[in-house]
Amino acid sequence: MITVWQGSANTWDCDEMGHMNVRVYVEKAMEGMGALAHAIKTPHAFRPKTPSTLIPVDQHIRYMREVHAGRPISMEACLLEVGETDMVVYQEMRHADGQPAAAFRTRYVHAEAKSGAPFPWSARSRAAMEALIGTPPKETAPRSVKWPGPCLDDGQTTIAEADRIGAPKIGVGAVPPEHLDVLGRMRPEWIMGRLSDSVPSLLAAWRDRVAARQGKARTGGAVLEYRLVYRRWPRAGDLFEVRTGLGGTGEKTHSLVHWVLDPVSGGAWATCEAVAVTFDIESRKIIPTEPEQIAELESLAPTGLKV
Repeated sequence: MITVWQGSANTWDCDEMGHMNVRVYVEKAMEGMGALAHAIKTPHAFRPKTPSTLIPVDQHIRYMREVHAGRPISMEACLLEVGETDMVVYQEMRHADGQPAAAFRTRYVHAEAKSGAPFPWSARSRAAMEALIGTPPKETAPRSVKWPGPCLDDGQTTIAEADRIGAPKIGVGAVPPEHLDVLGRMRPEWIMGRLSDSVPSLLAAWRDRVAARQGKARTGGAVLEYRLVYRRWPRAGDLFEVRTGLGGTGEKTHSLVHWVLDPVSGGAWATCEAVAVTFDIESRKIIPTEPEQIAELESLAPTGLKV
């Protein structure tokens, strides 16, 4: 693997949980992709007026150890697969002592910048890519979310279907210009950021009740794994709404499925599954959920949404 990013977490990268926010992990992974683009002989991929670019389409993220403000972290990357017009990139973020913080597995398409249409790699890029194929460590493998795996067709991920299932609306907004990349598309980290910002609307009061039953003072949520399917790319001024359903529950974990939808067209910008826990901020430990509170969670978010 090659080093594609090195730095530290800033105070403003961290959220109310006291650790680096999920949005920032994606931000740093995308910065690392800029370095990897040079290594595979596509240095223009993220520049303005580029003829071709690299577009993420399906991403798995596993979070393993918290990142706190001021702590050094670094990221290495390799390739797991190379196709005619796509590749699977592996990136791992580690602490200074070598312990894994997070791992990313992302399928990228090599695409024409304006239309997004895939087209083949050059011979020069393919040779460079073959030299970067590696094997990731077993300790960072997907655990609770199947990846790679099937996903719904675009025609199945619509506002009409979310309405039919009864999935509540937990986030609404419009895309600001400062959240766009050089090609005018919403950056991947801001799709993650909108999801992170929306979840408390659904779960904050529920988590407080979970904590109160166990005598805990300060709680929040922490995500263990994500799978994100990027379907279309919003531009400045486009609207979005987040609809959420329950994927599954366990003693300590719960799975939520989010659809980021376009209220104008009725289609989906992105769909994802997140495996999360209720987290004791003081002890930095997971709080188990009692059966009656699992039943309450099931009443807040219906099942039926899928990635």
